[in-house]
Amino acid sequence: MINGADGLTYRLAEQLSSRYGSPVVVLMTRQQRLTALDFEDLPGVRTVVVDRLDEAALGQANLATAAGLALTVQDDVGNIHVALQARDVAPGLRLVVRMYNTNLGHNIETLLGDCKVLSDAEIAAPALVASALGEVAANPVRVGRRTLIVARRADVAPNRVVCGLAVTDGQEGPSILPASDDIADLVLAEGDEKSNLESTQRIGATKPKRASWFGLMLTFVSAVASRKTRIAVTVVLGIIAAAGVALGMSLGLPGWEGFYSAAATVLTGPQPNAGYTTWQQALQLVLGIAGLAFIPLITAVIVEGSVRARLAVAQVRLQQPHVNHVVVVGLGGVGTRVLRLLHDRGIKVVAIAASEQARGVSLARELEIPLIIGEPSRESTLRMAGVERCRALMAVERADVSNLETALHGRNLQERLHVVLRLFDGDLAARVRRTFNLPLSRSVSYLAAPAFAEALMDREVIGTFSVGRRVLLLAEASVVPGSALEGKTIGEVDTPGMLRVIALTEFGEPRPLWRPAAGRRIGARDMLTVVASRDGLSNLVSRSART
Repeated sequence: MINGADGLTYRLAEQLSSRYGSPVVVLMTRQQRLTALDFEDLPGVRTVVVDRLDEAALGQANLATAAGLALTVQDDVGNIHVALQARDVAPGLRLVVRMYNTNLGHNIETLLGDCKVLSDAEIAAPALVASALGEVAANPVRVGRRTLIVARRADVAPNRVVCGLAVTDGQEGPSILPASDDIADLVLAEGDEKSNLESTQRIGATKPKRASWFGLMLTFVSAVASRKTRIAVTVVLGIIAAAGVALGMSLGLPGWEGFYSAAATVLTGPQPNAGYTTWQQALQLVLGIAGLAFIPLITAVIVEGSVRARLAVAQVRLQQPHVNHVVVVGLGGVGTRVLRLLHDRGIKVVAIAASEQARGVSLARELEIPLIIGEPSRESTLRMAGVERCRALMAVERADVSNLETALHGRNLQERLHVVLRLFDGDLAARVRRTFNLPLSRSVSYLAAPAFAEALMDREVIGTFSVGRRVLLLAEASVVPGSALEGKTIGEVDTPGMLRVIALTEFGEPRPLWRPAAGRRIGARDMLTVVASRDGLSNLVSRSART
């Protein structure tokens, strides 16, 4: 049973019904039904709509006969309340709870019993950050005494490669778990023991170019003066320079004297001189007229710059010129996690939120991250964030249309802009990739749903790896005596595109055997550590059970 109505609920119901063949009941209130996705097209999924969630509603949905309950509503307190009610109805029920505050969640796991707390934002944020920074690695995973990371083959020593994960240079997207490890350019490798388990790895990342002083000065000028003002000042200065050089050359004056004569004419106005030719008098008049326009323009620049600077500083927008930064659009749960990860990495960030009530607004101000409150799909808002000079734009709002509109406006400001899109609809993501050349799109629910599904099925999933829009699972499976796997070789279990055995822990042995040979036989009660797709893991679990 699942309680919820959003994208994560839909993905989870889809996986449980289609991949695992489990009948699913989706429980939601009438208020949640108004914004819910259409679950009718999912086979084996039944929707139960109630007025309010209480013990009576749980009984109406036959919770007592359910194998497990997943609470996927974006409401930490509400989910805890429903979990406590479910415990009264079915004391031994398996619970999986979605919570943003994972510190609180881990504390209540033991109190609820047979419960797993997960955060979709925490699962998806590292993959989004890695995509924005041009990296390939998500959170490192500890298996036994080893730390495993995802990396490009060229970035790690051959003896540290555990298995090949994917071939990423294909036209139709990455090909996962190829038959031969040698052809994979994305690999699972043994990392440094000191790897930080809470941050993304920097393997293969490119350092941003340091901006020159001239570039910083131009950035500052563009920040304190509007585009129209800059154009007007440039035109007047160009006229003054051209007329001044022409007048100096016609009079045969050396460099400084020619400059002094032109500057005096601009600042004090043209003085009659009977010795000037008609051409020289015309140049003198041009300098005088340009001088009349120049003084008001300089005054306008000073006034406008002062006002814009005061407003910018008051809203923490202009602490320094924005160059080589990452623009994060959308400060919901996922955007807030992304903001925290980027700040912890020391990456310069500018945040855009649609309203003051967004979850990440208080965090941005606490960390003194430049923050813009405004409509993110407007080009003027993106200009204010310096998108034309940023290293990456991350559109991670919940609405696909808003994210796509933000990305297209960003591309108008910077033709080769590196964009990371959050898109729920996989078909839309494929068409956007082909038509608009926006290849980096991620679905938070797609990244997080496998972990929720495996936790609900009470399977030992150690970690998840994202490869493009696909997800690979790192899991362990015990071979039950009499199962279909007993007596099989490692080569017979490995399935290209679905499953790869990376370690075998024989029964009674304290340490696993890494990269076992293909001819190695599997015994009863052995433990297999595998990297698998969701279908591959489901197949392995069914084969490892007693026939």
